Amino acid sequence: MLNRFREAKAMEIAQLRELAERGAMPRPWYGHRPSFSARLRGRGPGALIAEYKRASPSMGHINGTLLPRDAASLFEENGAAAMSVLTEETFFKGDFAFLGACAGHGLPLLRKDFLFDPLQVDATASSPASALLLIVRMFPDVDALAAMIQRATALELEAVVEIFDEQDLASARLAGAGIIQVNARDLDTLEVDRGNIERLAARRGAGEVWIAASGVSEPSQVRSAAAMGYDAVLVGTAIMADPDPGSVVRSLARAGGPEVS
Repeated sequence: MLNRFREAKAMEIAQLRELAERGAMPRPWYGHRPSFSARLRGRGPGALIAEYKRASPSMGHINGTLLPRDAASLFEENGAAAMSVLTEETFFKGDFAFLGACAGHGLPLLRKDFLFDPLQVDATASSPASALLLIVRMFPDVDALAAMIQRATALELEAVVEIFDEQDLASARLAGAGIIQVNARDLDTLEVDRGNIERLAARRGAGEVWIAASGVSEPSQVRSAAAMGYDAVLVGTAIMADPDPGSVVRSLARAGGPEVS
């Protein structure tokens, strides 16, 4: 599946290369970017990253009626610490423009997409995003991942580096990752192993920010992840598929926080 995700980005990257060759790449966005990591540390453990996701390969259509700007307002009002925005078009029905639509509500924005070309980092910097997602398995080697992290940092973007197993974690650390996202879903097979979050929690390093993703959908799971030491949890489908997404965000946000032991 990762190869299909990579192939789906070919046209986008070709367009970015054409813009770069003409000197027409969009300029960096110079507005205020709230710190993604600082917000999670301040609101954790178990801080909620609420995700705006219209569709997914495993679920198909999820929610096409909730507008991005309305979602950002709803998430902020109900206690989310940050917001993840799917911008991938083919499989997730996202749009790069969603980032701009979600800005202005005080939530640090994470661009969630399949990013592996430096020009995609430059493009992200033209948006109000505070952070971008880099998936270890999308890169041929540690050096390529490290270059992307360094490029993001130079453009004042934080890199959230996603792993699935111990080997991915080793690569992420060698590349200089400071924010680690543990995905319970294997993106090669799309199968979910909820035990993945618990197994890898024991390897959390001092000073790192850790996020649990794909294996959390209920308040009890937020509390469990917080107790394991996760600074935050990322939840998308459980929020977007519910008829009352605000109430889901509220219940999940209340489950985490400094009071969780």
